[in-house]
Amino acid sequence: MTTWANMNLQDSASPVMEQLISFHDHTLMIITMIIMVVAYVMVMLTLNKNINRFMLEGQMIEVAWTIIPAVILVFIAVPSLRLLYLMDEIHSPALTLKAIGHQWYWSYEYSDFIKAEFDAYMTPQDSDEKNMFRLLDTDNHTSLPMNSFIRVIVTAADVLHSWAVPSLGIKTDATPGRLNQCSFLINRPGLFYGQCSEICGANHSFMPIVIESVSANAFINWVSNLSE
Repeated sequence: MTTWANMNLQDSASPVMEQLISFHDHTLMIITMIIMVVAYVMVMLTLNKNINRFMLEGQMIEVAWTIIPAVILVFIAVPSLRLLYLMDEIHSPALTLKAIGHQWYWSYEYSDFIKAEFDAYMTPQDSDEKNMFRLLDTDNHTSLPMNSFIRVIVTAADVLHSWAVPSLGIKTDATPGRLNQCSFLINRPGLFYGQCSEICGANHSFMPIVIESVSANAFINWVSNLSE
């Protein structure tokens, strides 16, 4: 059961990730049907003894195997393009978070508050904390309010990084001298883990991301203490 669970996508924590999972299942079903049809045709051709060595063309089947794949591609392309535009849309964000990639840790700045910033390093493996996830936990969690549209501005101070949180359906490149942005809405409380998804150096796999989704009141209390 554990092995089967590891083969699936992470549980969704945002509407965008729900759409990504739905599109994944939609495309997987189409691919499965294509594989079944092609396998059936191959088996039947192998077992069929009716062979016409002098057949040079078949316009009907040529039209069919041109039109049918084109129709299938339309059924894949339309929801894919819809989802791409949905992910690029920024819906009047209630909060802006700036994530800055360093070798090899992340810095965060809450642009809507004064002096609300901190660095997030990976928790050492020899830590006394028993409930942490190995190589995924950080000393400072990035708290964000749930049920609010969050805009994340991503950049880097040295080399290429990538800010990615699979449960939120987010993966944005952090490029030095450039500001990239993404947005999401967290629809449930919890801790959501991610990592840098760009090969950025020797400690590439040791700069994790931890998003803590809390209520709006808890977030206001937390960020007020952070700004003091």
